[in-house]
Amino acid sequence: MSPTLLVVAKAPVAGFAKTRIGMERGHQQAAEIAAASLLDTLATATDVGWPVVVAMTGDLTRAARREEIEAALEGTRVVPQHGDGLGERLARAHLDADAGHGVVQVGMDTPQVTIDDYLQAWRLMTDGLPVVGPASDGGWWLLGVRRGSDAAALADVAMSRPDTADRTVEALGGRVETLRTLTDLDSWADVVAVASVLPGSHLSAAVTEVAA
Repeated sequence: MSPTLLVVAKAPVAGFAKTRIGMERGHQQAAEIAAASLLDTLATATDVGWPVVVAMTGDLTRAARREEIEAALEGTRVVPQHGDGLGERLARAHLDADAGHGVVQVGMDTPQVTIDDYLQAWRLMTDGLPVVGPASDGGWWLLGVRRGSDAAALADVAMSRPDTADRTVEALGGRVETLRTLTDLDSWADVVAVASVLPGSHLSAAVTEVAA
């Protein structure tokens, strides 16, 4: 039985998504980048062939590329995020997504994740340990757990810190399987770097338009 693939996403609304990039390139341009990243993430996620749950925050009716995103969400189950902080929202999203066969969770900030990354995470999860994909900024881009309740520890982990991945591993009991390290889309330089390895992607096209 396959796990549920959980995508945690923020509606790509100007001034709401990717605000750091918005300060560099403009908030509408940042929303376009966020939308492109979400579209690429959803395309890969749905191609894996597992059930996909999208935990969404924000108003999709105001999102950049709204119609494309709504079309990409067809065939997925969309649930609202709920909780006081990011850690609590992530923990609750795992519970919402769990169908009894494990949960593999990603965000929308690493569109370079491949089908092989997801399959490797699932293979490692069969040994019983959680799986973490570390990010170059000290966070993480993937978390795989055998039960949604195993992610409850995230509620007490400080997010968006240089040691978030280390704190997450500690909260999960100290023993995890590890995937390759990837770069999140935190800055314009990150966006350009990631887009360069994704020719033909939504992100690559959006970078070309924003740069112009």
